[in-house]
Amino acid sequence: MDAVKSPVMLYTEQTPNPESIKFVTNKMLYNGIADFKEMELAQEWSQLATELFEFPYVKGVHINNNFVTITKEMNYEWEDVLHNLKTFVKQYVNDDKAIVKDGFEAVVAAREEEAKKQVFEGDEGELIQRIIDLIETYVKPAVAMDGGNIEFKSFDDGVVTVIMQGSCSGCPSSTITLKAGIEGMLKRMIPEVREVISEMG
Repeated sequence: MDAVKSPVMLYTEQTPNPESIKFVTNKMLYNGIADFKEMELAQEWSQLATELFEFPYVKGVHINNNFVTITKEMNYEWEDVLHNLKTFVKQYVNDDKAIVKDGFEAVVAAREEEAKKQVFEGDEGELIQRIIDLIETYVKPAVAMDGGNIEFKSFDDGVVTVIMQGSCSGCPSSTITLKAGIEGMLKRMIPEVREVISEMG
């Protein structure tokens, strides 16, 4: 006898970014972080993101654990598009369709490894590892709660560059988070850090 499938529950959460909303489900969608800013990457790796990009107002798709953060184009209002997106995501998850293809995490990890390799050469390797550890331990979990993600990119002459993804990308309050929170903490813990800047992922 087939097990009865539990119905998909879905609710939305505001994020600090007025252009992004978190669509939270009661199912695990993807064990990891999959961030899509353009159709090309989505077509290669995620049917869900590809179909979302077919809506003219979807600008970014960020999939993490049991939620999808959707960033909309600025010239649309949430009240006009939210219902359609909610219905679509709920139906998509309910149909058990593919979310992110196997192997995506390996591709992302390989890219990050490559970036780290270039960064770690020289005496600053240990310092950089400490910066990454602090970001992974203290910053990532908090940012994920807001539907976003942060990745270390580089450390050069006292300046840490991070990449903001999901709801954090282009969010007005992410600058405050970055300067008041992340920069403050890193400067306290690692005196060599002078400044933290971000690139949009």
